[in-house]
Amino acid sequence: MTGTASPPPTKAQLLELVAALGTAQWQDFAAAAARQGLTSVQAKLLAQLKGPVPMRGLATLLVCDASNVTGIVDRLEARGLVRREPDPGDRRVKNVVATDEGRETIRRVRAEMQATHSALDTLDEEERTTLYGLLERLRPGLDHRG
Repeated sequence: MTGTASPPPTKAQLLELVAALGTAQWQDFAAAAARQGLTSVQAKLLAQLKGPVPMRGLATLLVCDASNVTGIVDRLEARGLVRREPDPGDRRVKNVVATDEGRETIRRVRAEMQATHSALDTLDEEERTTLYGLLERLRPGLDHRG
């Protein structure tokens, strides 16, 4: 092979690309959520419910005030997508739990993210495995949820 190799990308170039990918994924998520009659924040909250989560914990995960979470949960509860349950260890604490309908709704949101799915379909199995491994290595340094 002749010629010179391209210089490796700078951190700024990598950050710009990661930001562009994140923005495109978020726009795809928001559009899929809207097709299910959800705001992007409602869908994000629903996506966080892999088990019971305290209301205050949702505020931390969503990086917003607890009073905002109350309104979001009220609207999701009115649609039958979540329910509030007392925490078994502290009955003063209310946990939010996704209903079967809520879990199915967020599954549909994820399935309808066509732009994201199409982009990932351009990678073969080995490339997806490599990308996953690299992203997993970055995650601990970026995940500040505690």
